[in-house]
Amino acid sequence: MSQAIEQPRIVKIRENVLKKNDILARDLRKRFHDHEVYVVNIVSSPGSGKTTLLTEVLRRLSQKYSVAALVGDLATENDAHRLEQSGAMVKQITTGTVCHLEAQMIEDSLRHWNLNELDFLFIENVGNLVCPSSYDLGENMRVVLFSTTEGEDKPEKYPTIVNSADVAIITKMDLAEAVDFDKEMFYQAIFHSRPNMKVFEVSAKKDMGIDEWIDFLIEEKMKAF
Repeated sequence: MSQAIEQPRIVKIRENVLKKNDILARDLRKRFHDHEVYVVNIVSSPGSGKTTLLTEVLRRLSQKYSVAALVGDLATENDAHRLEQSGAMVKQITTGTVCHLEAQMIEDSLRHWNLNELDFLFIENVGNLVCPSSYDLGENMRVVLFSTTEGEDKPEKYPTIVNSADVAIITKMDLAEAVDFDKEMFYQAIFHSRPNMKVFEVSAKKDMGIDEWIDFLIEEKMKAF
C-alpha cells in the first residue's frame, strides 16, 4: 500500500526537478548567446577517452580562441588536472552521488568567470549514458562519445542519449582492428536510432579526425552568432 502512495510522489518530485532544471538551462542558453559563447556538452560512459580527446581539442583551439572547460566527476579532480595541461581555464564539479551534471551546477561554476572573454565552453559530463540525457545544460551542442573498445552495439543499448545528442564521435579508432570493431554494424545501430546523424571518427593517439571535428565546431559557432 505504501508503495502505491509513494510512487506518484517520487514521479512528481522528479518532474519538478526537471522543470526547474529546464528553466535555468533556458536562462543559461540566453546568457551564453548574449555573450557569444559556444557551449559543447560532452557525454559518454567511463573510459571512452573523452578527457584525452578534450585535452587535445582545448590545446588546439586555444591557439586562436579563448576556451574553457567544466568537468564533472563523482569524486577526485584528476580529469580537471589533466585538462589543465591544455592551458585552458578549467573548473572541477564534484557531484558526489549524482550521476550527471545539472544546470544549477553549471550556473554555480560560472561565478568569477567573465563570459565576455570566452569563445568556447566545453562541459565534460559525468561518465554515464543514462542520466545526462534528461538534463539540459544550456548547451549549443550535445556530443555523445562511443569508443571502439565498448563494442558496436552500444548505440542500440542507449537510444535515449543518441536521440538527445546532436553529434556522435567514435573514439579510439586506432584500436578498431585489434578489438574487432565492426564499423558498419555500429553505423547501422546509430542510424537505427537517429538516421543521418553526424558522426566523426577520431583517434587521439594517431591524431585522426580531431582537426575535422574542430573545424566543424568553428563552423557551428559562426552559424550560431
